[in-house]
Amino acid sequence: MSFARRLPHIDALKALAAQAIVLHHLLSYGPIARAAHAALPTLAGLLHQHGRLAVQVFLVIGGYLSARGLAPRAGALTAPLPQLLWRRYLRLALPFMAAVGLVLVVSAAVEPWLPDLVPESVSGTQLLAHALLLHGLLGHESLTAGAWYVAIDFQLFALLALMLAGAHRLPVRWRRQAGLAGVAALVLASAWCFNRIAELDHLAVYFFAAYGLGALVHWLGQWRHGRFTLPLLLALLVAALVVDFRSRLALAVATAALLALAQTHPWQPGDALAERLNRLGRESYALFLLHFPVLLVANALIAAIAGPDAVGLAAVALLASWWLSNRIAGPFHRWVEAPAARFDPMRSGSSAAAALGLRRA
Repeated sequence: MSFARRLPHIDALKALAAQAIVLHHLLSYGPIARAAHAALPTLAGLLHQHGRLAVQVFLVIGGYLSARGLAPRAGALTAPLPQLLWRRYLRLALPFMAAVGLVLVVSAAVEPWLPDLVPESVSGTQLLAHALLLHGLLGHESLTAGAWYVAIDFQLFALLALMLAGAHRLPVRWRRQAGLAGVAALVLASAWCFNRIAELDHLAVYFFAAYGLGALVHWLGQWRHGRFTLPLLLALLVAALVVDFRSRLALAVATAALLALAQTHPWQPGDALAERLNRLGRESYALFLLHFPVLLVANALIAAIAGPDAVGLAAVALLASWWLSNRIAGPFHRWVEAPAARFDPMRSGSSAAAALGLRRA
């Protein structure tokens, strides 16, 4: 049984956050968004303005699940550091680049109707930067909505893994405490300093308050002193909000508190609901990647057929885009994302070489 299958509250949070991000983008781009704002200005304005905050939920959950996978007890890593980074890169980058390729094909088709929503030109350097998840660090324009998040996710995972690898060099009796202390220190530094500097929003340290907090919720939930340490950490983060309130950090703290509560008071929904939540949570990354090309096609159809004043048709297009994005997320997860999570050309190559060596022997 997978981690996600045993954690229905994680699935529910991922599903809700993914839907909020899809609606946020649908209400941010093109004639569909303009029509929605004209018809329902308050609701559309709220989702347009605040829907992006749902990313914080993914950051906290990402840290929580990474802690479970990297070092379940904040001690030794579960695999060598290069192997962990390589696996994470493949898991993120292969589906991401498949989605980028789809966006570029769709962009070429809809460019006459949506010139402001598609890239003017795409260079090989820009494509390579996206493939290496370096587009944010190198200052390249994103080729799809949410591309920045994929790069930041890998940065955060790598930073957490590096910190744990550093703690692993210490004597055994100090490893766990050093790992916890290092992550907690960077969480506080991010909340009190880095997260207040907008120019750092392409770096992992800007978001580490949310990501590292998720990791600490998992680790401290297993530690006998965690019931005292975690409330203290949350109090220090609330103090950072009192000094400089940021809605994104407030949502991260609330999400972490909810995860901590679920550790001591687990939620057990019925089998049917649990299975549906599991599917929605499992397909959330695919939904995140695929909704933008669907959005482009729907907006192009409205622009070409109906024009900007067709509010009723635009509303239908918005709902259809939302529905279609969710429908195609499942096949994309099964045929692209899941195989990418299992794909490792280095391991396959070494296995093939070993097999050839055995046969020759």
